[in-house]
Amino acid sequence: MIDLVAYADVLPGPGQTLRGNEFRLGFGGKGANQAVMAARLGAEVIFVNRVGADFFGELTRTNLAEQGLSLRLGDPIASVSTGVAPIWVEPSGTNRIIIIPGANEAVTPEVVRTELAEIPSADCVVCQLEVPQDAIAEAFRFGRQWGAVNVLNPAPASPIHDDILALADWMVPNESEFELLFGLPPEEGAILRAAAEFRGRLLVTLGEHGAAFPSGDAVQHVAALSVTPSDTTGAGDAFLGGFSYAVAAGADAEEAVKVASVCGSLSTERRGTQASFPSAEEVWLRHGSPLRLQ
Repeated sequence: MIDLVAYADVLPGPGQTLRGNEFRLGFGGKGANQAVMAARLGAEVIFVNRVGADFFGELTRTNLAEQGLSLRLGDPIASVSTGVAPIWVEPSGTNRIIIIPGANEAVTPEVVRTELAEIPSADCVVCQLEVPQDAIAEAFRFGRQWGAVNVLNPAPASPIHDDILALADWMVPNESEFELLFGLPPEEGAILRAAAEFRGRLLVTLGEHGAAFPSGDAVQHVAALSVTPSDTTGAGDAFLGGFSYAVAAGADAEEAVKVASVCGSLSTERRGTQASFPSAEEVWLRHGSPLRLQ
């Protein structure tokens, strides 16, 4: 996805036109963002998706290659645009986002099989709902074959197919996604009931309040860092990228969430999406000690 980010003191209402303060074009997409954050921490990342035969597609290929990802983007698709995301950001850092998936919809199970068939193993498979769900299920089947940890970020919020739920080891929704999926706000009792219903492991991100996950018969909370946010766009993706890296490195749930919280919190201190993500040095400085992939 290409992010089209507009900053304004007040966001317009229906039929209203207002003057904004700043515009930035950036690189986004939940999967791409999460992949970039994991790569910054030192992961070898294979990224499967599709782009259109347009200027945004060319920019995407160049950017992701420069970020160190191993790309599986196939041939550009002439009939659709590369995915775009218009984003409005208020002075508080709060954002509103509309996504137009475009070429993301061309990721089919056949595409997944073609791109992953020759990969011998992986430690973690991370998927989001910006591509069709049958392709996600296929990717998670590869994850099971490899003995990888399958991590599902159910965003943008949508009902999830049963075969995906059966294959996901971790599900990581934010507050609004949790409420859509389970019908209640993510309070302690609701999180415990949802975890029992899901069968896999559940982790709920809570913005500035950190994150929470079931641990035995209770819910364990991990606080976010104390920061002054400038732009929260992409913070959840920085969190997911850090979390995926940590579980791939063998960290237990608490430590993985602490690493993820550092990544997400630090990303809010700068404007932009991938451009705001912290370096490995910044993350390990705040976390206290680095995690290394084997």
